[in-house]
Parts: sequence; structure tokens; C-alpha cells
Amino acid sequence: MAEGNPELRAKLQELDHELQEGDITAKGYEKRRTVLLSQYLGPEQAEQIRLRLHSASDDDLSPGTCDGSRAASFAALTGNLQEGRPITPTGRGYGNGSLGGFMQPPTQVGRFQERQLGVRNSSTNRQSSFGSRDSYLERPQTPNSYDHSNRGTMVSLDYRFNPSQQSMYEGETEGGYGSPGGHSRQSTMLDSAQGYFSDFAGQQSQEPPRDSYGGGPDKYYSTEGAFSPSANMPPPPAQDLPHAVIECMPPLEPREVPFDAFDPHNSNVPMTKFDNIGAVLQHRGKANGRTPAYWILDAKGKETASITFEKLHSRAEKVAQVIKDKSNLYRGDRVALVYRDSEIIDFAVSLLGCFLAGVVAVPMNNLEDYPKLSLLLTTTQAHLALTTDNNLKAFQRDISAQRLKWPTGVEWWKTNEFGSYHPKKSKDSATLPAPDLAYIEFSRAPTGDLRGVVLSHRTIMHQMACLQAIMSTVPTGTKRDTFNPSLRNSNGTFVAPVANTGGEVILSYLDPREGAGMILGVLLGVYGGHTTVWMESKTVETPGLYAHLISKYKTTVMVADYPGLKRAAYNYQQDPMATRNYKKGQEPNFATVKICLIETLTVDCEFHEILADRWLRPMRNPRAREIVAPMLCLPEHGGMIISARDWLGGEERMGCPLGAIEDHEEEEEPTKKESVDLGQSGGYTSLIGGGNVTKSNHKKSRTGLTEVLLDKEALKSNEVIVVATGDEVEKRANDPNVLRVGAFGYPIPDATLALVDPETSLLCPPYYVGELWVDSPSLSGGFWALPKHTETIFHARPYKFLEGSPTPVLVEPEFLRTGLLGCVIEGKIFVLGLYEDRIRQRVEWVDNGIPESEHRYFFVQHLVVSIMKNVLKIYDCSAFDSHVNGEYLPIVLIESQAASTAPTNPGGPPRQLDIPFLDSLAERVMDVLYHEHHLRVYCVMITLPNALPRVMKNGRREIGNMLCRKEFDNGSLACVHVKFGVESSVMNLPIGDDPSGGVWSPLASQARQHLLYDQDKQYSGVDYREVVMDEKTSTPLNQFSNIHDLMQWRVARQGEELAYCTIDGRGKEGKGVNWKKFDLKVAAVAQYLKNKVKVQPGDNLVLMYTHSEDFVYAIHACFCVGAVAIPMAPVDQNRLNEDAPALLHIVADFKVKAILVNNDVDTVLKQKVVSQHLKQSANILRVNVPNTYNTGKPPKQSHGCRDLGLTIRPQWIIKGHPVLVWVYWTPDQRRIAVQMSHATIMALCKVQKETCQMTSTSPVLGCVRSTMGLGFMHTCLMGIFLATPTYLVSPVDFAQNPNILFQTLSRYKIKNTYATSHMLDHAMAQAAGKSTGLHELKNLMITTESRPNAEVYSKVRLHFAQAGLDRTAINTIYSHVLNPMVASRSYMCIEPIELWLDTNYLRRGLIMPVHPETDPSALRVQDSGMVPVSTQINIVNPETNCLCQVGEYGEIWVQSEANVGGFYQSKDIFDKEKFNGRTVDGDPTVKYMRTGDLGFLHTVSRPIGPNGSPVEMQILFVLGSIGETFEVNGLIHFPMDIENIVERCHRNIVPGGCAVFQAGGLVVVLVEIFRKNFLASIVPVIVNAILNHHHLIVDIVAFVQKGDFPRSRLGEKQRGKILAGWVTRRIQTIAQFSIREPEDDNIGQIAEEAPSMKAGTMGSRNGTPTGLGLRRPESTGMSMTGAAMSTQPTTLSQAQAYQPEPRAQTYLPPGSGAGGIDYYQPQKPQQHDNAYELPAPLSIPELPSGSFLSEQDDDTPTELQHGQPQHNQLQLVTSRDSNPLHYSPIDPRNNPFASSPIDANTSSPSSFRAYDGVYEHSGVASSPHKPLHIANVPAYADKPYMHLPEVSNQYQHQHQQEENSYDRSADSSPPEGDRWTLPSQQRRMSGHRLNSQQTEYSDSPAPLRVANRDSNVEGKQKTTPPEEDEWSRDALGYLGYAGTGGVSGHYGK
Repeated sequence: MAEGNPELRAKLQELDHELQEGDITAKGYEKRRTVLLSQYLGPEQAEQIRLRLHSASDDDLSPGTCDGSRAASFAALTGNLQEGRPITPTGRGYGNGSLGGFMQPPTQVGRFQERQLGVRNSSTNRQSSFGSRDSYLERPQTPNSYDHSNRGTMVSLDYRFNPSQQSMYEGETEGGYGSPGGHSRQSTMLDSAQGYFSDFAGQQSQEPPRDSYGGGPDKYYSTEGAFSPSANMPPPPAQDLPHAVIECMPPLEPREVPFDAFDPHNSNVPMTKFDNIGAVLQHRGKANGRTPAYWILDAKGKETASITFEKLHSRAEKVAQVIKDKSNLYRGDRVALVYRDSEIIDFAVSLLGCFLAGVVAVPMNNLEDYPKLSLLLTTTQAHLALTTDNNLKAFQRDISAQRLKWPTGVEWWKTNEFGSYHPKKSKDSATLPAPDLAYIEFSRAPTGDLRGVVLSHRTIMHQMACLQAIMSTVPTGTKRDTFNPSLRNSNGTFVAPVANTGGEVILSYLDPREGAGMILGVLLGVYGGHTTVWMESKTVETPGLYAHLISKYKTTVMVADYPGLKRAAYNYQQDPMATRNYKKGQEPNFATVKICLIETLTVDCEFHEILADRWLRPMRNPRAREIVAPMLCLPEHGGMIISARDWLGGEERMGCPLGAIEDHEEEEEPTKKESVDLGQSGGYTSLIGGGNVTKSNHKKSRTGLTEVLLDKEALKSNEVIVVATGDEVEKRANDPNVLRVGAFGYPIPDATLALVDPETSLLCPPYYVGELWVDSPSLSGGFWALPKHTETIFHARPYKFLEGSPTPVLVEPEFLRTGLLGCVIEGKIFVLGLYEDRIRQRVEWVDNGIPESEHRYFFVQHLVVSIMKNVLKIYDCSAFDSHVNGEYLPIVLIESQAASTAPTNPGGPPRQLDIPFLDSLAERVMDVLYHEHHLRVYCVMITLPNALPRVMKNGRREIGNMLCRKEFDNGSLACVHVKFGVESSVMNLPIGDDPSGGVWSPLASQARQHLLYDQDKQYSGVDYREVVMDEKTSTPLNQFSNIHDLMQWRVARQGEELAYCTIDGRGKEGKGVNWKKFDLKVAAVAQYLKNKVKVQPGDNLVLMYTHSEDFVYAIHACFCVGAVAIPMAPVDQNRLNEDAPALLHIVADFKVKAILVNNDVDTVLKQKVVSQHLKQSANILRVNVPNTYNTGKPPKQSHGCRDLGLTIRPQWIIKGHPVLVWVYWTPDQRRIAVQMSHATIMALCKVQKETCQMTSTSPVLGCVRSTMGLGFMHTCLMGIFLATPTYLVSPVDFAQNPNILFQTLSRYKIKNTYATSHMLDHAMAQAAGKSTGLHELKNLMITTESRPNAEVYSKVRLHFAQAGLDRTAINTIYSHVLNPMVASRSYMCIEPIELWLDTNYLRRGLIMPVHPETDPSALRVQDSGMVPVSTQINIVNPETNCLCQVGEYGEIWVQSEANVGGFYQSKDIFDKEKFNGRTVDGDPTVKYMRTGDLGFLHTVSRPIGPNGSPVEMQILFVLGSIGETFEVNGLIHFPMDIENIVERCHRNIVPGGCAVFQAGGLVVVLVEIFRKNFLASIVPVIVNAILNHHHLIVDIVAFVQKGDFPRSRLGEKQRGKILAGWVTRRIQTIAQFSIREPEDDNIGQIAEEAPSMKAGTMGSRNGTPTGLGLRRPESTGMSMTGAAMSTQPTTLSQAQAYQPEPRAQTYLPPGSGAGGIDYYQPQKPQQHDNAYELPAPLSIPELPSGSFLSEQDDDTPTELQHGQPQHNQLQLVTSRDSNPLHYSPIDPRNNPFASSPIDANTSSPSSFRAYDGVYEHSGVASSPHKPLHIANVPAYADKPYMHLPEVSNQYQHQHQQEENSYDRSADSSPPEGDRWTLPSQQRRMSGHRLNSQQTEYSDSPAPLRVANRDSNVEGKQKTTPPEEDEWSRDALGYLGYAGTGGVSGHYGK
């Protein structure tokens, strides 16, 4: 600006200096600066610069800063400002032409910059065909000054509303908005120090990212391959593509308008003289002032408002003047327009006023959507909103009602109170400013994302010129000249000029505030001087009203859409007279209609015939077929029109073949082409059809609507095969193999069209379906504030191949990606639908032995038409595809009234869903789509009418397809029923190496060994510590055979030192106990036991103490007297139903002589509730409860143990002699009792001391879990072993005040301690331990029994970092019930090692570490540490017993001194074999303990050696228990991983509320939910999440209400209860859905409970449908905690039967496996009605008695209760005869199944599988034999080998008596033989225990369960036949209850 004038620059600098020194005020600075600029640059340029540059009224900014900011804003507004580019203070770089030359704009957004700035680049952009073809006119300059409006014309001076000045608004301060003359501009402008958008406005760098604006890239431009135009990466070479595309269709060359654009009212006025709509408005106000501009009609067709062009111009000028005078806005600032659709006049006034003022209008259409309104105001930085008084009041009322806040920083003006503008007559009208941008139109993409499209004035003017040219050439049917109007001169223009048509009458009901409604209803009227008549969209619903208005206003241009026209036309068909007689004496007459523009994306050819021949022609329009003109608009890109029917010609210049169509004379009379035969109708026309239409034999002209028939099958491959054209279309339209498609017409003038493959960005070959890419001056240049989206969508560059070159090259012009898929035939555009509306599906086949696959494509519109035509009772529907598991799966959504639960009568009960009908409806939809389109539907979801998400379009709500997909993915659809078709649609399910044998079979193991042939075996080293020294006395501790002798040594050597001390609840020390006193206390208790309790050596004593010193005394007293100590936690009076049976079972099983307690426990047991419960339970169970003895105050002793002769006898230290029993309880209360000898106790202490480097200098702390494991050792043993004090902190005190524990650790400088993740979670929740110094704590051991939770370490490290806890001190310990420390991270000096494992390999038994960034779905695992001393770990194949190789995982086998001695009092061979693991390829003399857990050894190297040298470490990773895994298709799955995915997939799922298990060969997902509404919509989310991450299709998804999910007292999932509750139908499910088709017909569909009927269900409310409990032939077991694992995975049973195409992979059908094995099917032996033959002896988990039958009766009102089969009625068949079996998998000679069917076809008859130690013969069959009655015999899981114990005849007789006693019981009292059912667990047995011989069964199958079925019908229904309940009886055979048969506990996981 000043650079070219040194004198001006010097004076401006001097003026700036005066302002900085304070010599002048800011206002004076502005005045003097304006004068200087006017003197040197002229008044016009000075005024323009004043508008462009920042005002100096902001007294917080320097002039230089203001200049630069405005320059930056203007440059950025036009897209020229790039990040990092310096900005000149004057903005010269990209200024107006008068301010300096233009810089070459960047190529990335060159087209947009050139359009907005008015510069044309001949190399990249095409010239406009309007006006001068050399250049555009320069922008008009800003006038010297604007005449101020006459304030007298203001209707009201109170037009401003500032929320911050209202008393009710608290969001802003008072007086935040200054007056125009003030120094503050808060009212309309953001702070000038802000950052600006980088695209069309400043970039909001300071604002947080707006997730709700813009969204992610649309599907149609986010290519899935490795190439993308937006990424500047070329597509692959031709040879890499599926089909090498060399031939491509070049872009269509643009047509030109063959005449100049003139004013329709005055042919002497060229329209090129006007640069924007504002200038045209000024012209209209003068030239056509009296012409009506707008007529507004209400819903009844009555006029509510009108305005002439003169008044319109006057009011718009007033708005512009007020904005310029009162708002302090600058050129390009955004102004919001908030109006309703009926306020079109006020809206048009404000819109045109913004144009005149030079600001950017932002129409905001949805007043009710407050979040959207607030988002747009924030996004556009609009601080001024124009609206009406009524709108403002309504908006204020809504905000108050919803308790919202006004959008901050926005001032609201009521434009209806502005009045008109009256300039002084002495002055001419001022020249308009020249803004670049006109308005920003916000619309939602198909994906639902909100985006603003920027429209410039040049874009608008070019679009208007094109539309005006099209309308001016529409033939009217009357000739005014004999000269052929189609002839052209040498320049290509028409010889005969186009006649002035005058103003048109445009009748529209489209929304005038957006898209085509604004273009045709507001802007075009001003441009051409046309009268716009606008009516509400619901006007067309009144029969005859639409036709009456067309006739009344003599409409020439109809603007409509298909829904409105269909309603009007169909109303006329139903009742023609209602239309004809709507207005008496005035019949409808459409003779004036020249064209009917129909806004649409796809052409409806069938309706065109009805519209033209049965509505327009009867309404007396002789050109009915010619006026129908569908127009292709882009609603996502500003509503611009890119194609419509026109008569401009020039199509021969497009460069494409036009076929043999001859261009006939178009101006012939229409009657020559189509004449109406009136002779046949007696002189009158038909009311509906308009007479008989006689079609001429002439070929259709190029201007006609082209229709073609396309081959359906070819379209699925994106190929276009034209089957018929012309008149053949109507004749063959009903052919089922063709698709009728109509054309829009040629592209608009000056538009370049290309057909591009949306996936590869390559130009499509001819006759191919692709995406329409268009380039035209009539299109917008980009999105608002979304530069990346703008570059990708609006400036896309296609590629093409050149012949002879395999590398593609860029095509020069840049295009707008429309997202429309279609084709070009003879130059005309055929649209098939949006990219988002296309469904793809992969098909596979085998061609000459080579697997082939490709995608088939379907369009939603075609599918919807097929459904609506062929399926009844459907209100509306939609479809989309979802990308799941690497393929696209079609989903269909249906709205049906049948899904309604609304009461039939008002106030009545909710109507019950007809589930069978909904299911048949879904099946019908699947069948229709398959037979008509060969589309294999993945799932069908049914909702209520109008329940699917919709978008507003022209006042109507239409289903938003992508919104449906988004809500489908979120699980928020209001769906009541869902049906899956996974068997036919899911193709790419993986299959293991041995689908029938599983992952541990020899075949699968051999496949892994082949891959890992060069890898080492997995076994750890061992560090034997033969000698362990005592630091204090330097005495080898090996010479002590038991802990009691060592204790006596401590008493003798250091009797006065502290031994034990208790820390109370306040953190204070109790009275300490030294070693000598400790000896006296132990002696006192021992004497008490001998004298009072009469304890003899070998007696079993239960020790039930609180955490105290009394407990320690009692333990060592038991050692002294030779008794077996069984520590137990005190009885919890809040969980007596669990603790009471646990105690009584131990008493009965172990023949407990006495229960030892202290004072606290004695008080609890004497409470009335507890004592009565125990007494009643003991009476029912016939258990004699032993006496309880309180050892809290034994008689005092003055002599120690040795003095009293309390010494350990030699026979007590014999190996295997039990002295201590640890009792573990699984989360579902299964008991595991393990025994230890004195040698084991000493070995445990040795391993603990040496591994954790424990010394006598650091005390020991005992807190939690003091009855077992490490907690017991730290409480009772380690202090004695180390000769160090032991401090006791009560768990009760810790629960109340967790800080006590950490204060104790810090105070006594404890280095090693033990904790659990639960107690740490509790401490962290209480924010405990943060302020306590934990620097001395070197080893915090956190025990885990399976895979460590990786989050525990990170949470503990972050929480205790402030306390100084070293990160390497947090160590996980892999603890097992058979060895409390199998692996440890103690003193490894490194942080936990994390691996991310490829889950695809993991399911096959392989270990493949990956990087988490490359594989986001990888499984994160954390190591469990290294092996302790004297311990060795092997990783062994659990079936072959061979060592695994590095790269695979197997069962963890442990050989250690610290292994426990065995299961206490267990005579079961399975339990004994648990400790008899021998490797085939290892040392056969070494016996290992089998953990039943899967894991692997991994070697890492860390620089922790001397001087940072690397040290290799072999660490153990634990994956999980074998017993919890299950297999499908030969692949292994860990339920915990599936559950984690499910729990995270939907917000309605309770955290930790999912259980996955396999029962009866079916994979079941049980989910706990917060709310019961629309559960059917959650099911696909769960199924898809599992399918995506685990490539597994589950069979059943069931839901339970929050609180009904079985959990332990620690909140752990009780998997055993869940499984047992499932198979016994006792779990309270509220909804159940079947995913895969059942393989029998017994699985029914059951509705949800009626009182809260919200969703349809499939399956039972309470339990499994019939057939789910017993393992079927295709799977021979049941897998879950403690249950036997399936040996044959479930396959897709019906996948191969439903495939329309050949498959590359075939799945094994049920009953077939490798080698054609026929799997055994259980059959009923003939001699017993209720005896079932099972495949092999299965282990039975130990469960607490009555755990599951203790539930209350089923109160479901949905079905008659079946008789509950009792477990004692099941007769388990185990072998051919009653002889005892002696069978081991390692000795096949004794195999009793040697002649089974499977052995004839298998190469390895002794192949076995282990699941948590349970070995099961794969596919073993057994023959009928005499059954053994052993249902009540406890059998146990996790048995290493299947040795069946010999069953004596005496036991059979005893069991038979017990069974008979059950049969005699008919009341609620317990039977005589029932010793294990407690009172709280009793069920009402009447009606449930029915004698099988007395039960009457009906021959008909069980009826369908229907909620609220009539009770009379239920009463008449006979009991279900035994076949129906077969599964439940068999399932009970898998469940055993604790305490039966006198066998002790066992280990199971």
C-alpha cells in the first residue's frame, strides 16, 4: 500500500509514532489516517482499505498489529495464507488489483483462490462462456461514503438483543458490548489477538478440537488402498490392479452457452455487468420495482405475505446500512441468519442485506437444534445474528425451559423492525463493495457430519446464468418465427437471438434457506426478476390444492421433489374430482407450465409416466412429457445443480459418442409427436389418463428424457450393459433381470465431467459404474475451516493409464468429488445412488483349482424397492453394509407396525410382541433379497415406524442411511428384534490345522513343529540351593527338619528379642511378644488342646481366627501335638448361604474333631442368626458339628514346649505326612484343599527367603490372606525362619484405614511384603499411601493366579510414585494353589516386560510378538517373572506330553521343592496324576506338577549387568487356565479376552459384566446390563466386536439385569455358577438371542417378560432353549470352569448350504472331521429310560451344595414350569460292562475304547487333550452297557489321566437307596438321603420331582413360549416329553456338588 509511495509511508510512520507516544487518541488516529489515505490513494481505495483493515479503536493493539491482523484475515479468508508465510502489514500479497499485482496462488488450492480472487489461470481453469470470454469484470470499488439511513424509517429502535445485558443471563458481564463509537468491539468480533482460520478464515489454533464439526473423511473419498490423491501417492501400476485398465473414458468436454446473457425483462441490459446478486438487486429495485418478488402462502394456500422488488431492495439496503453503521463488522465477517422456512421474505431481506454490506451470511435452519446452532456460531465466529422478533421470543422461551445458556458473544438483531432505506434523492446510489464470499451453507454429509460449504458471488452468478439460460430456451410449443432457431453462425452462437421471455413465476415448496430451494427460490428470482411463490411442503398433501395454486398463479416453473409430486399425483388418481372441483368455477389448468424441475439424486422413470400422462396432461398441459425435468443437485456441496434437462445444444462438443440419435426439429408442434385421440372418448378427455396417447414413430430427440434398461448381474460387477433403449424400455421393463434407469441430461454448461473409480481414483473405462467428478465455475471451492477435506474433495485429481506405460499419470483438471455413483451413456448422466448407499459383498469361487474372489455391488434404492414390493406390513426400510472382520456385511433395517408394543386400548397393558411373526418377516426379507439380488444378508433389524434416525429434507423426514449405520455401530437403534444370517454371509472365518481334533491334537502339534523345527525346547534353568544359612547364628537351616524345632532354636538363642507385635486400628503398637513368651503362649495352647480338647496326633482341627497372634499360637500348637491344622477364614454372617455349607462340608469330609476360635470369632458364632443357621443346616445335612473351643485365654504356663514334652515326633516328619491343610476357594465357592508336610513347609520358607533375599534385619508384615499361601507364610512362618520380628495388621483395620499398612511398612522399613490386587485397589480408591515414604520397600509382591493384569502395575506405579516407591519394586508373583510362588519378578531390577501378541497366531497355539502400532488388535501380556530357586519350569504340550518349542505355548509344568504334597485325603487317580507329569522327550525320572495353566518362556536381554552389560533372562508369561478356554473350528479362545472386548463395546454393559463359555457345543455370551431398553440393538455390536477381534461367531447372546450376575464377595465372576445356572435354566435372563441357526428344531424363540416389553427376543427368559445343555454329535463335551472341554469345535453348520457362489474354502459339516470320522452320538440304552450314554468319563467340578438349585422358583409368567429333573436320576454310562476300568493315555494296550468307530479312522488312537488338567479322548465312543448309579459321586475337574475308579456293588446299593428316597419325597421337606441341601437352598419340590413312570407326555412338541400366555392354556398343556428336557438332565450329570462321598477337595481352576 505505502511501499510505492515513500512520502505516504513516512507520514503514516509519523502518525503511528504520535499514537504510541499518546499525543493523539485512537479515534483521532483513525480520522487522520483516513485523510492521509484519501489524499494519496483516492477516496475509493481509502474507503476499501478502511473496510479491510483493523480499526484503531482497539486501544490494546498497535496500528501495525492491526494492519497485519486484518491482512492476515483477508488473505486467509481467500485461502491464500499458508502456515508460516510472513504477512505484510498492508496485505499487499493477495490484495485487490488496484492495490498491487497478484502473486501466483499455490497449486493445491489454486482453483479456489483464482475463483474467489477473480484471476483466471488458463492452464487449470476454463473460461466462462458468459459475457466477455477474455476476463472477468473487475470487482466494483467501495464508495467514498455511505449515506446514513433515515432513522425515522426504523419501525422500532429496540431492534438489538444482547444476552449479556439481560438480567437472566449469567454467562457474560454487564456492558460487554460497546456502542459504535466506543472503544470496545466485543459485541461482534472475537479478540483480535486470536488465531485465524487457515482455510477461508483464520485457523482456530487456540480452540480445542471440535469433534462434532467436519467429522472424519467421507467414505467416498477415504480410499482403503495404499494410494490416495489427497496423500499425493499415485495408484499402483497396472499389473497390480485386479484388471489392468488401459482404456479409459476421458472427461467430457464442457459445453458452452451459445448466446450472451441478457436481462429477461430488457434485452439491452447484459447480465455480465453485474458482479454479484447485490448489484442485480439494485437493478431490480429500479427497473422492476413494481414486480412482485415473493408471495408467501400458508398450508391452506392463503397468502400471508408478499413483497415487490423495490421494497425488497429497500429493506435489504436498510439491513446493510445498519450492519455497516452499527455493528463494527468488517468485510468478510460472518453473520448468522436465524429464520424459519415460512419467513422467506425476512430471510431474503437479511441475506441480500449481507451481500450489500459485504459480510458473509450463514443461514441456520434448525432453531430447535440448540447444539447445532451453538456449534455453527462458534465455528464461524459469528457474533451477530439476524432474526425476527417471533423467533427471538421462541428461542428465549426454549432456552429458559431447557435451562440452557445463550450462545456467548453473540448479539441478536430483529430485522423485521428495521424498516426501509430511503437514500437522499440528490445522490446516486452508492457502488457496492466487492466481497469475495457470499454465504456459507451448512449441511450434513451422508455420514451425519456437519460441514459448511463456502459459496462465492462469482459461483452464484455463474450458476444463475446457467439456470437462466436453460429456462430461456425451454420450448413453449408456439412459433413466433419461421427461422429454425437451432441454426448457428460461424462463431457457434445462435443466428436467431433468444427472445425475451420476461419474468417467470416460480412455484416452490423446497426449503428456501438451503440448497436448491435457496438457489431457485431466492437467488434465481432476484437474478432474473422472477416472481417466486413459496408454499409449505405439506400443502401438497391436500388433494387439489397444489393444482389449484399452479393454475391460480399461472406458474411457469415448478420446483418440486418426488415425494411431493407423488402425493399430488396419487391423490389425483384416487379422486380426480377432488382436484378438478377444488375451486368452483375454476378448473386447474397447467397450460402455462414450461418446466417442472424435480430435485433428486436418482431418477424415477416409472413415476415420470404417471406424472406426465396421468396428472400433467389431464391438467391441460400439451407438453406433459417435455416439461418433466429431474435436476441433479449436490446437497452436500451447497445444493448446486450440475445437470438438468436443457435445450442449449452443443453436446457434440463434449467429445463422447452420442449414438445414432438424430436431432430432429424440436420446435415442431407437440401434437405431431404425441397426439390425443379425442374421437374415441366422445370429445372429452379422461380424468386420469388424459385420453389415448398416440406415440409417433420418430426417434426421440437428444433433449428428451433418456431411459435405458441395464443388466442387473453386470451392474453387480460395476459393468454397464445396455439391454434396451427407447420404446423397448417400457416393453421389457418388467423383466426381472434388468434395471430401468433414467438420465438427468447433459452436464450444465461450462462443466467438465469425469467418471472415476472411487477406490483407485482412476478414470473408468466406457460403460462402467464410477463416481461422478465434476469441475465447473458454478461449484463451490471448498469447506469452511476444513482444509484437508477441501483439498481431498474439492480439488481431487484423477489418474489414467497411457498406452504402453504401466504407470498412471495425473489428469490435469481438478475436480469436485460428488460422491454419486453412476455412468455416462451417450453423454448423459445416469445416477445409481450415493457411494454410501452402495452395498458391497465379497463372493468366492474356484476356477480351475484357483481360488477367486471379488466384490459384488448393490444399491440401497434397488433393495428397498424389492423389499417394499414383495414384503407386506413394512412401513419403511433401509440398508447399509458394515465392515466387520475384513469384509462388508449387509444389514437391513425394517420399520414395521408389528414391532409396536403400544396397548390396544388406551390405558391397557402393553401389547405383546409377536416374535414368530417378526422372525418370519425378517426371514422373508432375507429370502427376497437373495432370490432377487443374490444378496446374502448378515442381519435384519426391526424397529417401530419412524424410529430410525432421519434427516430433514424439504420439510420431510427421510431415513438417514449413514446415521443408521452410525447408530448401528453405537448400538443405539431403537430395535426390538434382530435376526442373523451368519451362515450365508460371513465368509472368511479362520479354520485351524485340525478342526476336529483341536489345537492340541497331534496333527495341529505336528504343524506347529514343522514351522518351528529349528527352535529350542522350552524349559527353564534351575538354581538349587542345598544349604541355606541363618545370618544371625551362621547356622545352616537345613539341619532343622521342621519349623517347630527352628522356633525352639530361636527361643534358646534369642529368647528376649521381639517375635510378634500387633498394630492396632490407630496404627499404634500393641504389647510385643518375645521369643520366650511366644514359646510359653504356644505351650499353653498346646496343653489346652491335649487336656481340654483331647486332641490326638492326626486329628483334624479347623482353626477359625481373626488375624491375630492367637492364630499363630494355635498353628504352632497344632504342630506340637501332631494335629492337622486346617485354617479357615471366619464365617461372614452376611454370606451364610456360602460360608455355612463350606464349613459343614469340611467338617464332614475331613472328620474334623474340633473348631478352634478366638474371642472375636466365638462372639460371631454365638450370635443367634449364625448359630441357628449352622444348627439347622447341620441337622438337615446330618452333620455333627464339633465343639468350638476358644483358645484366646488358655491356662497360663510357666514352662516352654520342650519343658512340657511338646516336641515333634519322628513319624510326623515323614514325607507325605500332613500337618497343615490350605483350603482355597474359587470365586464360585469350589473347594480346593492341599496338604503340606513339615518338609514342604521348610522348603516353602527356603524358596521364599532365597528368592526374595530376605534377611533377619528386615521385619516381616502379615496382613491379608493369612489362612493360605504367601499370606500364611508371612504371618506364621517367615518370622521364625528368618529370626526377625513379625508385625500383624488386621485386614479389618486395613479396610477401614488403608494408611495403617503403608505407615507400618515405612515405620519399620520392611523390604519385602505381600499384597493382592484387590487390597491395592481399595487402598488407591481411598488415596492411601501417597504421603508415606516407601523408599525402603524393595519388593512389593502382588500375587496373580493366572495372566497378570497389565493395568495393575501402571496404576500402582503412578499412585505410589509420590511415596517414593521404586518402579522396580512392584513385582507380580505367579501363585498357584499347588505352589504359592511358581514364578516371581522379585529383584529382577527391571520394569515389567510387555509383549503384544498376534491373536491370529495365538489362536493356533503360536507366539508371534508384534508392534502395537502395526497391529492395534494385538493382545497385550505382561510377564510373571523368573523361576525361583530350586524350581524348574517346562512348557509341555498337554496332550502329547512333549516339550513345546520356542514360538508356541503349552501347559506350565513345575518341578520344585515348594510344591505341596497333594490334595488332602483325595484318593482320586486324577488328583494323584496331577503330580505325576512326565515329559516324553525329557528325563522320565523327573516328576512335574501340572498347573493346568497355559504359558510360554521368553528370553529377553536387559543392560543390568556390571557397567551396563546386557544380561539374558528367561521369563515366564502366563496366558490363562486351560479349563477356561474353548475351541471352535480348531482354534483356541481365551474367554477373558472376549469378555474384555464385549465389556468395552457398549456403554450399557456393566464393567466386568460379561461371561463367555461353551455349553453343548454352543458359544454363549452372557451380558449384564444397566438398562433393558432395546437390547436387540446391542446384540450386533457384541457379535461384531467378537467377530472383528476374535474371528468367532457366537451362538447365543443373553442378557441379565444388573445385580443378577453371579459374583463372589470380592466381585469376581462366579463362572461355575454362571455355567450351572445356564444349563439348569436357573439364571434369570431377561432376553436371549440366537445368532446362528440351531442345528435342531428344539430351540425356540421366547419373548421378553411382558411388564417391561421393549424388545423382541429369541430364546428363553430363564435358561437355555431345549437342546443347549447336552453336547451334541458335533461337539462332545461342555467347556467352562471346571467342565470338560469340547473336543470337536463347532463349525458353521449351514454355511455351505446357503452359498450362491462356489467357495474357495469349505467348512467341515457337522459329524465329519479329518478322515471322514463319524462322531459318536449319545443314545439311550434300551434297558433304562433315563440313562444316557456319554462319550467318555467326564470330570465333574466340585461345587457347594445347592449352589444353583437354591435359587427361588421361576416366577416367569411366560410358560408352564417343567418338572425339574434331579441329578440323582441321571445314570452315567461309562463303559461297555460293569467291570472296573484301568485306562491311561500313555498305555494304549488297556484302552477300553480300542474298537470305537473313531479308532478305525484315526492314526493316533491315543491322542488326548487337556483342559486344566482334564484329559479327554477325542471323539471316543462307547457302547451301551449296564449303567452305574453314580450321580451323587463327586468327581472332579483337572485330572491328568482318566483312570476310572472301581465302583463297588455296595456303593451302588447305597446310591439306589438314596435315589429311592428322593423319589418318595413329594413335599418341601428334605429327603432322608439329602445331607447337603441347606434350608436357604431348599426349593419347593412338589410338582418338580415327578416320577418318570408317572409323568404323562404329550405327543406334540412343546409350544412356543409367549409372554403373558393365558393361564388356562398353560394348565391344559401337558408336560414336556423327555426328549425336550434331555439336555437338562444330561447337563446335571456334568455337575457334582461338594462334600459327597467322603472324598476330599481337589484342585480345579
